[in-house]
Amino acid sequence: MGTDGVRKKAVSRQRSAVRSRPKPDPAFTALDLYELCVTEPVRLIRFLDAAHGRKPKVLREDFSGSGALARAWAASHRSRGAVAVDIDPGVLVHASSHPRVTPEIADAKRAKSRADIVAATNFPIGYQHTRAALLQYLKNAKQSLKPGGIFVCDLYGGRDAFSPGKIVQMLRAPRIAPWNGELVEYTFEQRAADPISGLVLDALHFRVWKKTNKGKKPDSEIRDAFVYHWRLWSLPELNDALREAGFRAVEVHDRLGDAVDSAGNLYLNPNKKDNPVDENWVVYVVARQ
Repeated sequence: MGTDGVRKKAVSRQRSAVRSRPKPDPAFTALDLYELCVTEPVRLIRFLDAAHGRKPKVLREDFSGSGALARAWAASHRSRGAVAVDIDPGVLVHASSHPRVTPEIADAKRAKSRADIVAATNFPIGYQHTRAALLQYLKNAKQSLKPGGIFVCDLYGGRDAFSPGKIVQMLRAPRIAPWNGELVEYTFEQRAADPISGLVLDALHFRVWKKTNKGKKPDSEIRDAFVYHWRLWSLPELNDALREAGFRAVEVHDRLGDAVDSAGNLYLNPNKKDNPVDENWVVYVVARQ
């Protein structure tokens, strides 16, 4: 068979595979799946509260998407409010579903809202592909902080950071709307990575099995639910940029902190020279005004 024949046969197989792939379930959206599988707002709020240490009231979630963290922060105490910053007004509809969350449609580099904590979690710092853009964002974040405020972001890196590959996780959804105890498969795929430029191409995929499904085929599937073109900044690069942006102190935490003392306070243990990060790591960087 000639080259054209092989190509046509391959395309035909791909089309058949697409036709047979389960469709998304209208009962929940890609944002619902993202919040279920990717975010841990309650645990993160405990960390942010402890890292700030002065009873913070207002949190600004940059690159907020649906604002899972902002909504959870506002719900954590009646004295608290949050700002959700995103350039997409469509996703901010979800963020503003809580009455104490204020949406701000803006590029995070130009956001105006002031807060006790500015948080950029789930790796959005990677949207800044140049050092100039990174500095512009960090300077804006610092200027937006109230006295004693902190900026928090997360990074991933290490031995395999620039290796294509997949991480697959399975979890059981709760019996809380829109969920009904479904089994969910979440895949983080790094499709391409260039260690010279620091750029990576990542995608998230989801597959869902209803509780009544006893077979191997999922009831619902969303491939490329979210696709990201990020720059992976190194810890020294980010530390230098934070210092240049005017932050007086920078801490790196490779754990959110699980130990609690007798008064219920969370132990925080920033990494030091004698306590290196793992070979493959995800860390939270806390920068102080």
